[in-house]
Amino acid sequence: MKKQKNLILDNNQVKQKIKRIAYQILENNFDEKELLLAGIWLQGYKVAELLKNELEEIANFSIQLLKIELDKESPKQSEIHLDEEEELLRDKVIIIVDDVSNTGRTMAFCLKPFLNNTVKKIETASLVNRSHTTFPISCTYTGYELSTTINNHVEVKITNNNVNVFLS
Repeated sequence: MKKQKNLILDNNQVKQKIKRIAYQILENNFDEKELLLAGIWLQGYKVAELLKNELEEIANFSIQLLKIELDKESPKQSEIHLDEEEELLRDKVIIIVDDVSNTGRTMAFCLKPFLNNTVKKIETASLVNRSHTTFPISCTYTGYELSTTINNHVEVKITNNNVNVFLS
């Protein structure tokens, strides 16, 4: 039997959450010259793109977009790939972005390439935080805090410029 999907955030609500996160990022980093948004491929990268667009409207610093690729199912065995040279991370503020934060496992593994460099600061952002943390990772910026059971599934569906969040 297929689980029923319930809409929990529509496109307008998601845009409002992204805008609020962008303003929070600006408030915490207003004196920076450059910021790196590191989106976890695929959905986290798309959320990072939305954040970048919002930040470019309001911030007076440069915003770079970076893609993080890893196998989310077996991150211990997976290589973590960045689409930029690691030397470019030096002395930068990095914000790791994902669509949904559940246990913190994916973000914890994504820290590795950043910890191998001398970065200025690392923060995290997610559109939806389910707060089932089993790793010592908390989101610096969260669009929507959602209490669910571990059996629930949160899906962020991004098509063109339309973003909806479903719970099943």
